[in-house]
Amino acid sequence: MFDLTEADRPTRTLVVCQRHTKRTSSHGGKNGGPQLRQADQHNDDYDPLSEEAISEICLLVESAGGEIAEVVTASRASPQPATFVGSGKAEELAQAVKQHHIELLVVNQAISPIQERNLEKAVGCRVLDRTGLILDIFAQRAKSHEGKLQVELAQLRHLSTRLVRGWTHLERQKGGIGLRGPGETQLETDRRLIGDRIRRLKERLVKVSAQRGLRRRARKKVPLPTVSLVGYTNAGKSTIFNRLTESSVYVEDQLFATLDTTMRRLEVPEYGEVILSDTVGFVRDLPHTLVQAFQSTLEEVSSAHVLLHVVDAAGISRDENIRAVQQVLDEIDANDIPQILVYNKADLIDPEFRGKAMNGFDGKITEKVWVSAHDGSGMDDLLAAIARLLSASRQRYQVQLPISAGALRAKLYERGTVKGESQTEQGDWEIEIELSDSALGWLRKQPNVQGIASQ
Repeated sequence: MFDLTEADRPTRTLVVCQRHTKRTSSHGGKNGGPQLRQADQHNDDYDPLSEEAISEICLLVESAGGEIAEVVTASRASPQPATFVGSGKAEELAQAVKQHHIELLVVNQAISPIQERNLEKAVGCRVLDRTGLILDIFAQRAKSHEGKLQVELAQLRHLSTRLVRGWTHLERQKGGIGLRGPGETQLETDRRLIGDRIRRLKERLVKVSAQRGLRRRARKKVPLPTVSLVGYTNAGKSTIFNRLTESSVYVEDQLFATLDTTMRRLEVPEYGEVILSDTVGFVRDLPHTLVQAFQSTLEEVSSAHVLLHVVDAAGISRDENIRAVQQVLDEIDANDIPQILVYNKADLIDPEFRGKAMNGFDGKITEKVWVSAHDGSGMDDLLAAIARLLSASRQRYQVQLPISAGALRAKLYERGTVKGESQTEQGDWEIEIELSDSALGWLRKQPNVQGIASQ
């Protein structure tokens, strides 16, 4: 992969954004390349030449360690099959590369390996598409062992489709003393080595995923529901996480500042304790290889009881970003989990515009809350919404405990589930509690529970 921080200095980068006006069906790229959508968008509202779209790709480049020298825009009916851009635009880009001493050209779409190679020849510098750029950022941000394995797997899957470069040694047949025989081209060797490495990474990730599964099952033994923060990258998830849990998770005004999942216990008034998790942010056209590689991490989202879908309320592409996140949630089978739409950065929005935003998207949203992670306003409303949503899935039971089960009685009080209590003549406790299905299963396994009856 390309290192945008080579020699400890920013890489001078030229960004290309191209709009395609002709909508055609999807098709696979040559040489196993990515599946390219000719319209380059998921809905008619998204414009790749909009100020928001251009700002996002520039922020991606800067997050990777690049320095924007120039942004070039273009509009075509459809991508040019050989070079993605037209011949005239390719000449313009070649001149800009020489004039600004460009080291890297970034295309704000996914392009095929053939298009990437031909465009490199036409402009005279390294070319990276949106997928490769995001993979580079993930490689820089990954801190945990599992995160590094996941990113390497995604990188190798992406690289395996791009072993088509014009390096002469890739087409030579191995030969010489001790190497004659059936023969194997260098290109075939590279593909085989990458395939072997991918297989080993998958095996290691299966073990890591099994360990994560064991930890998840261990958490289920303690009946605390999980609430996961999800949303478009840089929407303020980690800042909200820190505000709610008084933690110090890394926060920075850059895309994909957080990759590894972080969990903390959180006391929710009128409900009790929950586990709050902060996960990787999503982005439009998130590379499918990354979704596959981060499957075990994203399982933390798909196994949550409630999703806090954080939205940058001040963003121009607010609704488009919501749809992009929803698409990823659909892909990881998390679309049926109750969601609270959390409009962050409320301090930047005029209150008279809030009604329009609140009604702008329904989808699978159960509740909508306005907050400001910056000044802390709205956090009580958010906690109240979490309590309402989790309490709705609880049922009330009458539980009888012997006087010797004081530790279990204390745990029930810690979880805020006790609604009433009385004692029998023998001194046993009769406790009225509200429990979720998982908490009820946990309680049934506890010793000394004399009886549980639904009300």
